[in-house]
Amino acid sequence: MRHLLDIFDLTAEEMGQLLNEAVRWKANILKGERPPVFRGRVLGLIFEKPSLRTRASFEAAMAQLGGSSIFLTGQDAGLGVRESIADFAQVFSQYVDAVVLRTFRHATVAEFAQHATVPTINGLSDEAHPCQALGDLLTIQEIFGDLAGRTVVFVGDGNNVARSLAVACGKLGVRFILSSPPGYGFPDEFLRRCQLAVPDADIRQIADPRQAVRSADIVYTDVWTSMGQESERKQRKKKFAAYQVNAELLAQAPAHAKVMHCLPAHREEEVTSAVLDGDRSVVIQQAANRLHAQRALLLQVLPAAAGPSGQSSRQAEAKP
Repeated sequence: MRHLLDIFDLTAEEMGQLLNEAVRWKANILKGERPPVFRGRVLGLIFEKPSLRTRASFEAAMAQLGGSSIFLTGQDAGLGVRESIADFAQVFSQYVDAVVLRTFRHATVAEFAQHATVPTINGLSDEAHPCQALGDLLTIQEIFGDLAGRTVVFVGDGNNVARSLAVACGKLGVRFILSSPPGYGFPDEFLRRCQLAVPDADIRQIADPRQAVRSADIVYTDVWTSMGQESERKQRKKKFAAYQVNAELLAQAPAHAKVMHCLPAHREEEVTSAVLDGDRSVVIQQAANRLHAQRALLLQVLPAAAGPSGQSSRQAEAKP
């Protein structure tokens, strides 16, 4: 059993293997090859927050390879409300082969994993979004070939998406630059953890977005106000006004730089429609790669389904 609660949980070698598997399986799937390696396997999804990409991509991955899924809203699950997280985790583990949790508090994911008897995957928490980072790296690799030596510039809040991507980039030799207003950068505790866990990581913070994007291969942005921060929206719009990814900002970046956004976007806030829909945007490719990266992740944590002879489907598929 192996949990993925944070991108810190993966080594550089493991991330490289996941990306290679994602590439291989993506090619096979696009050719129509869908061996039922998850036959009889069930993925449980518990989402306290709404979702399009995370939920649909995990459900599609299971269905494409012969498995199924069970979806529960936060109200259905009532983690820590209707019953304790420990009781729920132990019981739900009897019904499914792995669990994806999308929660407000990272502590909820950590406590659930502590008591679960099946692999637990963080589908998003207030501190981390490891699945998004894996899909993002797959996209950058597809565009540029090699990851090492590239530069990702994240313009906006030092939120869960930025944190997971920064760590993932640091582990694979990608320079990461965060450009955000004072008070909205990475917490000191996070930076200390990065220094200890990934001492060779090149993670920088540059307040001026025009300066930050000058060496960018990727200009990345996300909403200025995440779920759970709605009361701060008016204040954040004022603070982040100079950090919009628009044509003027992109003019400061190299001509080859591409634009990424984890979606959903608040058009005309953190990014203009002209940029989001423009020829430098790779957001649809990025969203599609959530499916392919997460399929590779599931293949690492779920056991192969056994066929009539006891031979796993994955073993059978591997035979010439």
